[in-house]
Amino acid sequence: MSVAELEVGINDGRVPRMTAPVVDAAVLPHLVVAPPSRPALSTREVEVLLAWMAAESKEDAANKLFISQSTVSTHISRIRAKYAAVGRPAPTKAHLLARALQDGYTTLEEW
Repeated sequence: MSVAELEVGINDGRVPRMTAPVVDAAVLPHLVVAPPSRPALSTREVEVLLAWMAAESKEDAANKLFISQSTVSTHISRIRAKYAAVGRPAPTKAHLLARALQDGYTTLEEW
């Protein structure tokens, strides 16, 4: 994350810039970036997500899982909402694949 993104993310950018460091940088411990939050997807949500990833369409995924296309759409919508809720929006199929890889729901070797 860049400094500009941090400034905008704090009070919508209304925080005044600091011109001099408050503490000597040598004194501060190294900052560790926490891993992104992983939403709590149900086993069925993961199953539907992976079936949809492997399919050409939601209809194909639905047929494979013996559910309706609207059920697949509902699961995908809820998965997207869960990712957005933890600050990791996934508006496209490619974003969802990236999130599934990052969170260990699948591996590149499986594809």
